[in-house]
Amino acid sequence: MRTERAVSSILLFLAAFVPNVHGQSKPNVVVILTDDQGWGDLSSSGNTNLSTPRIDSIAEQGARFDRFFVQPVCSPTRAEFLTGRWHPRGGVSGVSTGAERLDLDESTIADAFSAAGYATGCFGKWHNGSQYPYHPRGRGFQEYYGFTSGHWGDYFDAPMDDNGKQVKGKGFMADDLTSRAIDFLARNRKAGKPSFCYLAFNTPHSPMQVPDTYWNRFAGRDLPLKGGRNEQLDHTRAALAMCENLDDNVGRLLDAIDSEGMASDTIVVFFCDNGPNGPRFNGGMKGIKGTTDEGGVRSPLFVRWPGRIAPGTIVRPIAGAIDLLPTLTELAGIARKGEKPLDGTSMAGWLLGRDTEMPRRILFQHWARGTSARDQRFRLDSAGQLFDMIADPGQTTDVSTRFADDAERLKQAVTAWRRDVLGELRLPDARPFPVGYREWPDTILPARDGVPHAGVKRSAPAPNCSFFTRWTALEDSMTWEVEVQKPGRFEAIVHYTCGAADAGSEIALKLGSTEWRGQVDKPHDPPLRGMEHDRSPRGSESYVKDFRPLSLGVLDVAAGRSKLTLQAVRVAGGAVADVRAVELRRLEPER
Repeated sequence: MRTERAVSSILLFLAAFVPNVHGQSKPNVVVILTDDQGWGDLSSSGNTNLSTPRIDSIAEQGARFDRFFVQPVCSPTRAEFLTGRWHPRGGVSGVSTGAERLDLDESTIADAFSAAGYATGCFGKWHNGSQYPYHPRGRGFQEYYGFTSGHWGDYFDAPMDDNGKQVKGKGFMADDLTSRAIDFLARNRKAGKPSFCYLAFNTPHSPMQVPDTYWNRFAGRDLPLKGGRNEQLDHTRAALAMCENLDDNVGRLLDAIDSEGMASDTIVVFFCDNGPNGPRFNGGMKGIKGTTDEGGVRSPLFVRWPGRIAPGTIVRPIAGAIDLLPTLTELAGIARKGEKPLDGTSMAGWLLGRDTEMPRRILFQHWARGTSARDQRFRLDSAGQLFDMIADPGQTTDVSTRFADDAERLKQAVTAWRRDVLGELRLPDARPFPVGYREWPDTILPARDGVPHAGVKRSAPAPNCSFFTRWTALEDSMTWEVEVQKPGRFEAIVHYTCGAADAGSEIALKLGSTEWRGQVDKPHDPPLRGMEHDRSPRGSESYVKDFRPLSLGVLDVAAGRSKLTLQAVRVAGGAVADVRAVELRRLEPER
């Protein structure tokens, strides 16, 4: 058996290097990740409230994983996909204020594909660090278009990061991202270069916004399948409409792959980052996003590779996001980058039909100090209760007394995992935000990464798309912990809004021994926007507005770590300004 597997692995590796008719020697890899779409938000999961034929076709034409698990929230799942390692090992402990960043000494799946000669592109929500080299362009992706934070406040014509430059998006964001991914694949197909394309959609994460075409299908409609007494029906209707938009966009992408003649040499992967972002149909499972119960962490995983993966394949062993890196690198016949041991295991043998022996393994989900463990049959929840997930997917009956040995085995596994994996996590997170790399001279420090002091507040409870407001007094300030990589001359820019009655305040930005000064002399007071596109009331996300850049001049800055502090030295009216971000721009090479 071992010899047969070794020969099969060698044949798979060699097959990856057989040139196709376009001169390309390796398969393209397209990874589609959706945001806050639960396992139940697909037709193939038994949900008759919506229709998702194009997403479901990936499983019909390829493989479906029977039980695939991610983490309860965004950044941890993304980090595990990128590295093949449990997210705390890479320093990821949260979803905002810098805690979402993936440590710079971690190697990513994009590093591996880039080193193997692939064109690598990421399109959409990143959520593993904004400032270079945490930025996608510093993590193995040669091309990036999207936004790096955890969510955005308006999905229409939104500000986007285009390889480090701030541009205006085109129309509804999910449509825009799909168009960019299609263009990326077509360009590299024409150049005869294999592509690794990571399409990370931002929906159905709130705010609940979707074009009229999709909303009109659900507005006021009764939903046969309900999510319980706490379900907010308009929120669910909007989520389902957003999922149908996603289905159309996945369909556009698949059609483009087919029309370019790329289907047989393209691996397409589809999964979600966590459970649904609200109570709605989810196959009777307990839990939603943010919980370590089954419904909060079970995700679909579909993989299509015509001619290699048999249609209708079902992968029975449990698997997780940590398995994607080893699986995809093996399928593509490339080596991984980095020396750190992987936590994931390759599932390529199961996809290709050569593995049949069920592995014995335990997967772990962790969030908000709670850890849950899942083996092939049981889940030990964060409170230490044991559930038979085959007989009781709703986790209604604790069977820890009946299956005492299994309960003890999983409890010991959780204890060992927490000691080993959480032991690598450094809390509180003291990592500074890097500034001034020669290859990335422009560093934006948004409000979400800063700390408000005295009377300053965020515009909403969720930091990711917030701005600083209520800046009214001399003792008010905003700070960022930064580290300047090399000394040089830097222009400081504050992105602000200010009403006409408040114009004229003088402000200072201090970094070590350097202090820029300027005056907020030009009123700029645009209205808030975003609410006009909301299909249901938003919760903790901020509305947005357009901010004006104010240059404070150019000064010499020394290298090293220091606190960047923005304060007023004179308040002209009732308030100084609202602040979206501070920008530090290197204007010359380091001395």
